[in-house]
Amino acid sequence: MADWPFRWDHLLRYRYIEIISLWEGRLTTGHLTRCFGIGRQQASKDINLYAREIAPGNIEYDKFLKGYRPTPDFVPRVTRGTADEYLHLMTRDEQLMGVFESLPLTTAGVEQLTLPVRDVAPAVLRPMIQAARQGLRLEVDYVSLHNPDREGRIIVPHTLVYTGFRWHVRAWCEKNRDYRDFVLSRFRGEGELLDKSSQSADDDVQWNTSVTINVAPDPRLSAAQQEVVARDYGMENGILSLQTRATLVNYLLRLLPLDAQHVHDNPLAQQVVIENLSEIEPWLFG
Repeated sequence: MADWPFRWDHLLRYRYIEIISLWEGRLTTGHLTRCFGIGRQQASKDINLYAREIAPGNIEYDKFLKGYRPTPDFVPRVTRGTADEYLHLMTRDEQLMGVFESLPLTTAGVEQLTLPVRDVAPAVLRPMIQAARQGLRLEVDYVSLHNPDREGRIIVPHTLVYTGFRWHVRAWCEKNRDYRDFVLSRFRGEGELLDKSSQSADDDVQWNTSVTINVAPDPRLSAAQQEVVARDYGMENGILSLQTRATLVNYLLRLLPLDAQHVHDNPLAQQVVIENLSEIEPWLFG
């Protein structure tokens, strides 16, 4: 395998250069010095290297702006060129400033709602990660709404998953003889690492089954309203095709948000429908 062409810290700065210049329309060495704590000379070197070797023709110096601006021929090289990249960058800076108030970052005009933190102790997560990476059995105590008392069980975790609302771990459960999702905040105490397991992610059929969810504007909307919704979701020919794992179908629907079991009485509240519901029904909860 070829060596990775950039050092990680350099790549972060090249991505920052590309994002700021594209979405703010003006990049200066000050952006880099404030964000990365580097000197003005190093910042200038990074910008020049980006303009010369990483993405020739993407940015040019504008003496009236006193900074670099994107050219009409700008083509993303180290980013996808999506607005989400800029908005997430701004909200990340906002989160950092919430902890380190003296950070000289600029996030004016950006606000992000955050979900309540479902705390997970390091003592819970450390052995979970180790077991997943080494394919080990893990003895844990777990609680649930159906069984709020601690229950000991042995699992074989393989992947940590963020659903958009909370973290869970996908794992083989020796008690149920099946792969299950376990919410991280419901583990109690510290897990005990055991021996190697014969179970792995390769054996998890639902995890390895690819499912396509086709989403379309709610047909109860007017044609003009459907066009607005289609544009909001970036649909092509009135369809948005979302690829995911079978075990993640329900979580993805909640993010949209969609309830496959219930159609909202008000199409303005629902806005979209699942166009291929019969195809994904085998993977729905219940």
